[in-house]
Amino acid sequence: MKKYSSYDAIICDGAIRSGKTVSMSIGFVMWAMSRFKNGTFALCGKTVTSLRRNVVSPLLDTLNTLDFTCSEKVSKNYFDVSVCGISNRFYLFGGKDEGSSALIQGITLCGVFFDEVALMPRSFVEQALARCSINGSKLWFNCNPDNPYHWFYREWILKSKEKNALYLHFTMEDNPSLSHNIKERYKRMYSGIFYDRFVLGKWTVSSGIVYPMFDKSHHVVKRIPNSFSRYIVSCDYGIINPTSMGLWGLNDGIWFRINEYYYSSRENGNKLHTDEEYYQSLEELTRGYDIETIIVDPSASSFIECIRRHNHFNVTKANNDVLNGIRRVSDALNQDLILFSERCQNSIREFSQYCWNEKLNNDTPLKQHDHAMDDIRYFVTYALRFNSNDDFFCYSLARD
Repeated sequence: MKKYSSYDAIICDGAIRSGKTVSMSIGFVMWAMSRFKNGTFALCGKTVTSLRRNVVSPLLDTLNTLDFTCSEKVSKNYFDVSVCGISNRFYLFGGKDEGSSALIQGITLCGVFFDEVALMPRSFVEQALARCSINGSKLWFNCNPDNPYHWFYREWILKSKEKNALYLHFTMEDNPSLSHNIKERYKRMYSGIFYDRFVLGKWTVSSGIVYPMFDKSHHVVKRIPNSFSRYIVSCDYGIINPTSMGLWGLNDGIWFRINEYYYSSRENGNKLHTDEEYYQSLEELTRGYDIETIIVDPSASSFIECIRRHNHFNVTKANNDVLNGIRRVSDALNQDLILFSERCQNSIREFSQYCWNEKLNNDTPLKQHDHAMDDIRYFVTYALRFNSNDDFFCYSLARD
C-alpha cells in the first residue's frame, strides 16, 4: 500500500509457525517484481541449505501457481523470476559465522531479505545491508525472538522508528492454516524462556532454573521396562570436574535413563581417575548391553582415543551447541520422550540446581551442577535428531 512505501525496511518477528516466513518471502518477491526490472536481490539464511529448504522451495512452488516463471540454478545459488516481460535475479547467501561477510562483498543489490536474522552474525548482516545501494532498495528482516540484549533487538527493533523501519509482530493467531488443536499442541511443547519466545513471541531474558518443566514425580519412574530396542551411552568427561555417564534404552518411542555413573574427584579426596579407570567404569556400566555408540564430550580427546583403542565400542563426538541442546532437552521433557530411573540420583539432583547465569547479557547457564546436564544434552541432541531442523514436533505428530 502507498502509505507504507516510504519505509526503508520492514521487520517481522514473533511466535514460531505464525506465518512470518511465508508472508515475508512472497511479499519480498512481489515487491521486487513490481519495482525493478533486471535487478539483483539477495535472500539470506543461516546456511544456504536451510534457506533453500525453509524459504526457497515453498516460495518457488507458490510463485509457480501464480503464473510466475521461475528458473533455479542450484549449483550457483540463484534463481530467476519472470512475469509480464519483467525478470529479476535472486541470489542465496548463508550467514552462519563471522567469515560469511566475505561471501556477499562486492555485489550490488536492489534489496535483501534475511530469514532468521537473529541467528546471523552482525558483521554479515551489516555487510549485506551495505550492498543495497540502488535507489529504491529496501531491507526485509524476519526472525524469532532471542534475548533482549541481542544486537538486532537493540539496534533495529528498539530503534525501528529511527531506522525508518515498519515493525510488525506476529502471533500464531496470524496463521490461518493452524488449527486450534495444533496451536494448543505447540503451547504444550514449550516452557520457560522457550515458551515466552516461541509461543508468546517475546524477547525475554533467561533466568532461574534451566529446566523448570522437569517434575520428579512425573519424569522419574520406579519401574523401567524389561527390554529395549536400542542402547546408547552419553558421557561428559572431567579430570578435576566430575565425569558423568548415562546408560539409555529405547522402549516404545521413549528413552529411559536406565543407570548412570558419576565420579567427582573433589568429593573423593581429590583422587583423580585416569582414562583407563574411567574406561573400566564404562565397561561396568554397560556390561550385558549391546551398545550402539558412546557419545562423548568433543573436548575429551584423550578419553575418546582410549575408547577407540580398546576397539569394543563405537564412539561419537557430541554436538556441543549449548542453547539449542537445552531447547531440545526441554522439548523432550515436555513431550515425555525421556524418563529417568530412580537410580539416576545425580541427574535428578542437577535438574533442581542447574540455573541460568543472570549476570550475563546472553543465554548462558552457570558452569555449576552441569555435568549430568551436559551428558543428557549430548544424548538428546544425538538420539532425538529426527530431521535436519531438529524439530521434535515432527516426531510428536508421528507418535500421535
